[in-house]
Amino acid sequence: MRLLLVEDDDHVAAALAAVLSRHGFDVAHARSGEEALRALLPDTGPPFAVVLLDLGLPDQDGFEVCGRIRRYSATPVIMVTARADTRSKIHGLNLGADDYVVKPYDTGELLARIHAVARRTPVGRGTGTVPGPEGPPALRLGPLTIELPNRQVSVGGTDIPLTRKEFDLLALLAQRPGVVFRREQIISEVWRTSWEGTGRTLEVHIASLRAKLRMPSLIETVRGVGYKIVVPAA
Repeated sequence: MRLLLVEDDDHVAAALAAVLSRHGFDVAHARSGEEALRALLPDTGPPFAVVLLDLGLPDQDGFEVCGRIRRYSATPVIMVTARADTRSKIHGLNLGADDYVVKPYDTGELLARIHAVARRTPVGRGTGTVPGPEGPPALRLGPLTIELPNRQVSVGGTDIPLTRKEFDLLALLAQRPGVVFRREQIISEVWRTSWEGTGRTLEVHIASLRAKLRMPSLIETVRGVGYKIVVPAA
């Protein structure tokens, strides 16, 4: 089983990699978020079964790395960190982490958790390109075009001015058409906070997007769960 260990402390990484190797894992080590994202590109070798992700990385927070991974890949992610507070756990899981393990941990428990998430996800499912912070150059859904690098949106060739949060919300939903995003996950990724007291803000932004885009059926409300993009008919 191929595993990606994302850990900036070489001593910690070496000790854990030695244990994992003894248990049959083929371990690749990434010391930063960008190095991890490059390692997950589909042309760098066989797909990884699991990613072990530390949160305290030198170039960017592990939460951001997890969010970027989850937008383009279904590879299971286990956050392994010293952050033991409940808010961090909830935030990590809402971003799409499959599990959250607090340091110091029992090695046997960590191995069991790795095998558990690997069993739930066939290797290679959902893997795809993991681009830089800007993502792919553009997303096109029917008449809607979202240019990610310059943060511009147009419908039928007409530019639609959006606020920063409106754009971030639309881009998040549009990168996985048809996939239902839970309200808690959207709040975590777009507003970088927890759900408490933010639900009304999300509803207002959804209503504003529908009105500005003049495509009321583009963003569908999944009652009791969240929202998803419905690809417009050609």
